[in-house]
Amino acid sequence: MRMDYRSHYLFMDFITLFFLLSAFFTASAQQIQSNVIQGSSLTPTTNPMWLSQSSLYAFGFYTQGNGYAVGIFMAGILENTVVWTANRDDPPVSSNATLLLTGDGWLLTQEKVVSSSGLSGSASASMLNSGNFVIYNSDQKIIWQSFEHPTDTLLPSQRLLAEHELVSSISDTQHSTGIFRLKMQDDGNLVQYPVGTTDTARYAYFATSLGGFGYNVTLNLDADGHLYLLNATGVNIRNLTDGGYPTEDTIYLMRLDADGIFRIYSHHLKQKGNWSIVWSSSNDACSPWGLCGLNAFCVLNNQTADCVCLPGLEMVQHGNWTAGCARNFTAEICEKNSMQEVVSTIWEDVSYSVFPVPSKNSCAQACLVDCNCEAALFKNGTCKKQRLPLRYGRRQLTGDSNIALIKVSTSTPTTPNRNMSKDNKKELRVDFLIIGASFVAFGCMMLVISGIVFYKSHFRYRKLTCDGIVEHGDDFALRSFTYSELEKVTDGFREEVGRGSFGTVFKGTMSNGQKVVAVKRLEKVLAEGEREFQTEMKVIGRTHHRNLIHLIGYCHEGVHRLLVYEYMRNGSLADVLFKPKQKPCWDERVGIARSVTRGILYLHEECEQRIIHCDIKPQNILMDEYGCAKISDFGLAKLLKQDQSKTFTHIRGTRGYVAPEWHRKLAITVKADVYSYGIVLLEIICCRKNVDWSLPEEEAVLEEWAYHCFEAGDLAKLLGDEEVDKKQVERMVKLGLWCIQDEPSLRPSMKKVLLMLEGTEDIPIPPSPASFSQVV
Repeated sequence: MRMDYRSHYLFMDFITLFFLLSAFFTASAQQIQSNVIQGSSLTPTTNPMWLSQSSLYAFGFYTQGNGYAVGIFMAGILENTVVWTANRDDPPVSSNATLLLTGDGWLLTQEKVVSSSGLSGSASASMLNSGNFVIYNSDQKIIWQSFEHPTDTLLPSQRLLAEHELVSSISDTQHSTGIFRLKMQDDGNLVQYPVGTTDTARYAYFATSLGGFGYNVTLNLDADGHLYLLNATGVNIRNLTDGGYPTEDTIYLMRLDADGIFRIYSHHLKQKGNWSIVWSSSNDACSPWGLCGLNAFCVLNNQTADCVCLPGLEMVQHGNWTAGCARNFTAEICEKNSMQEVVSTIWEDVSYSVFPVPSKNSCAQACLVDCNCEAALFKNGTCKKQRLPLRYGRRQLTGDSNIALIKVSTSTPTTPNRNMSKDNKKELRVDFLIIGASFVAFGCMMLVISGIVFYKSHFRYRKLTCDGIVEHGDDFALRSFTYSELEKVTDGFREEVGRGSFGTVFKGTMSNGQKVVAVKRLEKVLAEGEREFQTEMKVIGRTHHRNLIHLIGYCHEGVHRLLVYEYMRNGSLADVLFKPKQKPCWDERVGIARSVTRGILYLHEECEQRIIHCDIKPQNILMDEYGCAKISDFGLAKLLKQDQSKTFTHIRGTRGYVAPEWHRKLAITVKADVYSYGIVLLEIICCRKNVDWSLPEEEAVLEEWAYHCFEAGDLAKLLGDEEVDKKQVERMVKLGLWCIQDEPSLRPSMKKVLLMLEGTEDIPIPPSPASFSQVV
């Protein structure tokens, strides 16, 4: 009996041990949840997701726009809340797509491979109850997990590791990369920045100010909504929230929202309704920098953020403020602009000139006469000149003394923005009265001018040359000089100041020595008649833009063809770029690139008769006393002989700058100028000639060297020791490479080039230009 009794208990102990071991292995199996084996697949419509055991979380396809994206979302609640997105910037896929678990992790296909996780040794996967999607190897060890690669959301038990960051989505429904980031820095500080900036204090708009707490500090979220920072030893160094929120049937998450503020949300699983905000990093909707995009500023209106464009600018994309604002006109010569005030606003300070002034009017006037200045910031007797675009603008509290002075065209009325604040609308009513009165005055002036034009159209008029000789004419925009007059003006063509593709340039003086001019003596031009030559001169004479050389007059006497231009004291862009002592700083070079862009854009799209320059190069871009770039020799290509000089071989343009279509004898369009501009842009970036055989062979041809550095991700080589914003350099190099594409249709228009330069339009990755094999 005793032996039977002991046997019975031994048997019961064995059974108990068996169930304990079974429970252990079952728990392990539930923890691993290897319910997704290699070869398993998903499709958007028939089998769209792999569920967690609780059915709350799912990994798989969710609807985005007109297609589908892959990610993790909450399938167990009415509102499918997306908490993680795979390859978030890839375009949505169609209903024909397939998601497959392979030995290399998950693989997304749609006729061809769209994307993959790129993991080797994958054996199985699981969607855990925590919201973490994990992939295991054959030893059931985790080799990848979504918790270590967050997008814009943290779930309970998830950590944001040191040197990792959350990046906001574009919107609540579009989960591509947005414009704000939250970074857990390696100095222990949790900081918010706009996307595309360096990790420096000047760009931070939120920080925990805990620098110095060492490495490996993490941001943590508990199940009760407790958000806090832990150091490397597990010590809590900062509570962002106290936590302690109800946990029964309630879940929490932390998300960096599209508006740049990160918040903790709660949702009761057994109650219908939306997510509730339980904590926010800021109550100021305008605190995130860049919310309103370039050239716009944020205004608080009943605790909500409204965006307003600067005067003279309009939204780039209707309904999308993050795209910012751009000019609704092309600025003309400096004298045709005026300044408008935007009071009580602050902006990023990237001034290229700072100086004391007695008043805001003095600051405005200093900007007006400087062609490079597009805006000025005035405060407490200090004036700061800036170029567009302005960034990170917001309206400050009433009484702030910051004043932004914006250069606008006096010939183009500014368009009020639909989202203007109430204060701005009141200001507009006054502005409309002023504008109305101005229109009445303008109408009277037009009547007078119309009378004068009518009179002159019926009666021939007389005008005086510089020597007092009276002559008749039909066009008073240009002056017609005799050859002897220009001999006197140039003192017998004594002082040569330049020699280019079209001829030799001499310095001269007019108006008793008060006005300095440049006289270009054209060489080897076509033997056109008087009427044809004057027609070309009138076309050139009617072009007026601050980034074009102003033609004063001309001479057509026998075989003599001469042009009289305004004189540019600082020489050509070639002198500025290629002489080490005069090398301009990065901001000045960016300003030069914009000036050249605007000048070419005017020739291509905005002047009375479209002009293809045909010879864009640094020698044909001149610099005035303010450092403003002006294009010369435009409209003269029609006057060239085919064998003009050694730099021309039945081609209009200079070797190294001519587009490939010239060599193929194809039809020439404005895109030929875009190609030449692209070469010049790379020269501006690098401050070197496009071909320099004194350099190592791999660096000699600039466009080849630039693409090689871009492809290798080492653009610093292009600038040597110069400290420059890497993102801005990358944008400009990409733009230059797009402009020099072999196929003209791939090159952007000059209008698009300007938008890309001003940062209001994204620049995709350029392909390798196929024209590198071209003889230079």
